Amino acid sequence: MMDTDYKSYFKGRRITVMGLGLLGGVGDIRFLAACGADLIVTDLKSKEELAPSLAQLREFSNIRYALGEHKLEDFRDRDLVIKAPATPIDSPYIAEARKSGIPVTMWAALFSRFAKKMGTTIVGVTGTRGKTTTTAMIAEALKRSGKKVIVGGNVQGSSILSQLTEANADATAVLELDSWKIQGFRDEQISPHVSVFTTFYPDHLNYYGGSMDLYLEDKALIFLFQGPEDTLVVGEQCASLIEERYSARIRSKKVVAHANDLPIDVVLRVPGEHNRLNAACAMHALEALGLSQGEIRSGLESFEGVPGRLQLVREVRGIKLYNDTTATTPEATIAALKALDPENKQNILLIIGGADKGLDMDKTMQPAIHMHCKKVYFLAGSGTERVRGTDVPYESLKAAFEAAMAEATAGDSILMSPAFASFGMFKNEYERGEQFNALVEAL
Repeated sequence: MMDTDYKSYFKGRRITVMGLGLLGGVGDIRFLAACGADLIVTDLKSKEELAPSLAQLREFSNIRYALGEHKLEDFRDRDLVIKAPATPIDSPYIAEARKSGIPVTMWAALFSRFAKKMGTTIVGVTGTRGKTTTTAMIAEALKRSGKKVIVGGNVQGSSILSQLTEANADATAVLELDSWKIQGFRDEQISPHVSVFTTFYPDHLNYYGGSMDLYLEDKALIFLFQGPEDTLVVGEQCASLIEERYSARIRSKKVVAHANDLPIDVVLRVPGEHNRLNAACAMHALEALGLSQGEIRSGLESFEGVPGRLQLVREVRGIKLYNDTTATTPEATIAALKALDPENKQNILLIIGGADKGLDMDKTMQPAIHMHCKKVYFLAGSGTERVRGTDVPYESLKAAFEAAMAEATAGDSILMSPAFASFGMFKNEYERGEQFNALVEAL
């Protein structure tokens, strides 16, 4: 009966989707079109740039496109607007929709609204660092314990809304929610049943106009609509900040996760103290979901990591080659350096650099480089100009990689952990990681 709820809701509904993109939006738009929605899909990219996505939607006659620009009229006289992640806070198009009384939402929040109605338990994970790994750890343990699991997150080509077909009272949805994706929860006035807030560091300050408060307020949506029957797990790094800012607004049960909460005899396959904190966050979330200690241990110890997150791609001539393309902040790169060089042997050849996000690199990044790195290879980019000193940046990943391989010796590690966004030299962080893996496999 509930299966038809979302279908009847979407059928014939006039929906404007802001953002087609090349990563995850296509599957969600296909789902809406298949449900019979009357769609306008608008994107600032051109028809040529979006050709791969458009090809996947050519069968639907109930989609009208506005490409290369947004038009105010597409945000009037509609029943619903679904905005893309990273839509500017002051977007005149979203303001027009709100002025017209049109509901605005986002994919993960829309999924969660209907999945909750269908009895699905929602787990949400946010944090500046650790959210992808923690999400994957929780999902792994649930699957190994025999649970039906729906996973949504920053996975290239993934679609969350289409997984409503799997939503029911037997399912648990584990959602990775960055600050952009979670904005829709404000409009839906909902939060997950079990929420995890791993860490909080400066990030995306170019988007938030330099305001850490605005960034935090978006992330806090993961728990602000929880009730007394819900659970919030907060990592030790940001626990005092959350308590200071939100203690009067937290209505759920709160658990603070410490890295040493994880039993010392639990052996993880992923290195680093930061991953023990991720595992502790996952452990407390899994306890709230009712898993036994044995099921939790089995899930955490079997977890092999996530591609592009301190991923050991290969070892060649005694040189270990690591892909950490998702490290887009200095804290992420520092965590990788500490994980691979805990004894400060300075045996890391680091490939770093990319697009600027307005983050402070000097106080933390430079000391870590001096402590752990044998040599540094800078990729050209707007952010790189702030940290490279007199070093000449490499104009391609291939050139930086070949230079590192020429100077590395047995016992060294070559680590691509950029500390910056990927835009400029690459379409996105996935392409950056794919290029690195291809260079490694070609050796």
